[in-house]
Formats: sequence, C-alpha cells, structure tokens
Amino acid sequence: MNAADTAFVLISAALVMLMTPGVALFYGGMVRAKNILGTLMQSYILLGTVSLLWAVVAYSLSFSGDIGGLIGNLDFAFLNNVGVAPKPGVDNIPHFAFMIFQCMFAVITPALITGAFAERIKFSGFLLFTSLWILLVYCPMAHWVWGGGWMAKMGALDFAGGAVVHMSSGASALAGALYLGRRQGYGKQAFIPHNLPLTILGAALLWFGWFGFNAGSALAANGLAASAFVTTHLAAAAAAVSWIVVEWLHRGKPTTLGMASGALAGLVAITPAAGFVGPMAAIVMGLIAGGLCYGGVLLKSVLKYDDSLDVVGIHGLGGTFGALATGLFASKAVNELGANGLFYGNPGQLWIQFVSVVATWGFCFVMSLILFKVVDVMVGVRVSQEDENKGLDVTQHSEVGYQL
Repeated sequence: MNAADTAFVLISAALVMLMTPGVALFYGGMVRAKNILGTLMQSYILLGTVSLLWAVVAYSLSFSGDIGGLIGNLDFAFLNNVGVAPKPGVDNIPHFAFMIFQCMFAVITPALITGAFAERIKFSGFLLFTSLWILLVYCPMAHWVWGGGWMAKMGALDFAGGAVVHMSSGASALAGALYLGRRQGYGKQAFIPHNLPLTILGAALLWFGWFGFNAGSALAANGLAASAFVTTHLAAAAAAVSWIVVEWLHRGKPTTLGMASGALAGLVAITPAAGFVGPMAAIVMGLIAGGLCYGGVLLKSVLKYDDSLDVVGIHGLGGTFGALATGLFASKAVNELGANGLFYGNPGQLWIQFVSVVATWGFCFVMSLILFKVVDVMVGVRVSQEDENKGLDVTQHSEVGYQL
C-alpha cells in the first residue's frame, strides 16, 4: 500500500462529503424562504441514512462479486471482509479508504434529485423513496459501471460518475417532477430565489469538492489525478463563461445564478471524461455544455414540467452530453487504461457510450416512476395543498429558517 495514495483518497473522500452540504446550500438559496430548512434537510439527512445503508448492504451490492453482470453479492455486507488490507484489484490503498470514498458518491447522488421536487414532497415519502432508490437504482448502476457489471464489460467509459451520478439523478429527477406534478401557481406566479448569495456559496463548495470527486477517482496521487484536476477546472471555467454569454445574448443581462449554473454544467459534463481527455478537449466540452444546459433549462417551460431547481437540464442533459463527448474526445494517450474515442480513430467507443446513455436513462426513469408509485401507496409523496402553502419548514419540521 502507498501512504501518499491513501492520504489523497481520504482527503478526496472528505471533499466529496463537503459537496452534499454544498448541494444543500445551492438548492436552499433557490427556494422560497418558507422552504429553506426543508430543502437543506433533504440533503443533510442523506449523510446519515445513505451512509448507514452503504455500510450495511449497499456497498456490497455495488462492489462485491458479480451476479449476471447486474448486481453484486453479499460478501461485503455489514462491511464483512472490508478493513485495512487492500481491496482486490485496488492494491495501493486500504479497502476502508475505497469504501468510504465511494460512500460519499452514494450520499450526494440522491441529494441531486431533490431539486426536481423541491417545495412539495413529504419528508417521510422522501426518506422511503431515497432508501429504496439507493438499493434498487444506485447500487445496480454503480455495479454496472464500476463494480464489474455489464457496462464495464462492454467498455463504457465513466471516470467519475456521468452515468452513475448525473444521468441517474437526472432521469430520476424527471420521473419525480412528472409524478409529483407542478407546484401550486407554477406558470402563473414567479418563484423567486430567496437567497442567491447562499446559492453562490453552495456552488463554490461544489466546485471545490469536485476536485476530490474527479481527481480522487484516479485512486492515487499520480499524473492521472493531476490531469483530471486540470480538466475539471477548465471545463467548469469554460461553461461558466459560455452560459452567461448565451444568457446575455438571450435575456439581455448576465446573472450570478447563470454563472453558478454554468460552472455546475461544466463540472457535470466533464465528470465522465475527466480522466480520459486532455485540457483543450475539456475546454471545448465546457463551452458546449454551458450553452447546451442553458437551453435544457429553458426546455422545461416549453414542455410544462416543473423541475424546480433544474436537475434535468443540468445534471441529466450535462451528464448525457459528457458521456457522449467522452466517446468523441477520449484518448489512450491520456489514460492507457481507457480507450480512444471517435476523434482518435475509434468510432465504436461512441456507440458504446450511446448504449450506456440509453440504458441508464431507461432503467433509472422507469424504476424511479415505479418507486414513486410504491411509496405513494405506502406513505404518500406529496404534501397537502394547505401544507404546501404554509411551507415545508413549518409543516414538515416545525421550524422556521429566519426570524425577521
């Protein structure tokens, strides 16, 4: 084992952990003041519930053994056979380090989904849905891509979670927005963010934590980690600029929310490609992702679905573009364990990426719709009209965010 690699992965895990409070602040500032605590709670509670599920069974389902390329077995259940010795296949760091790093990915992914049904979901329904979603959607996706499942065997490239984190959350967010329906007054009244400085702070924490998210996925303090760090930053920078340029041309003024959303779009898009593409490709991907995701956010007003905080337009569309662009820009000169993309003489990689995109969207969307229906029958998923008018802070938690 390597002490430097171990320290790097543990620090990266801590950075990814910080991203979940970052999501809480990013989303919290965009809702109305009466829903600030309810929105924060939906992210923070996942540090508790998902971490426990991960230790008991979810890690094992994701990363132990292989049953038909679809799911893991129970060899690592209750963290059995997981300790300070290396994990088979990852011999430079303790098994505990790999497990806890992956735990933080599992925590943040359902937190991303919460933006789609913000301001209208019951807390009990949210907890049950998320618990089932981790076991029945996230674990299979993590196994397919990173645990030796069928996508990995097919050769799909996903360095840090384009499919596992972003497309899965985007597809599930669309299912949630459609199932729960629109907020009261949607399309008739303005839903104005109540605290944009809070949102900007959350975006800053996400950008900061994303270096652990992407560079840490190298699982070693090496040149690949440095390359992923650089591509991550450049893609975010390019997308922040391209989003506000497009917004400026379209709306007449650049906005702080647009800048933060653009940076996030770039971070999402580069996630599957961070360890497979070079810096110039990352800039191109970021420039395209900023404008593309801006258009994706506008699309919800055309299609009339209420994705409250733009999860589908940023994470769903950004992750999809990133996965496909990986099939274009990937180069074995960057990562010899990866593959060449279309622009480096391997058009087959683009097809593999396309298949992985379709499978991810189809599986996650359908399974999430089923889970929402099951949870609705069991405990209900949407608050009453009266509770929605009063706000989630008071009706779900008996608290208020501000004493003004």
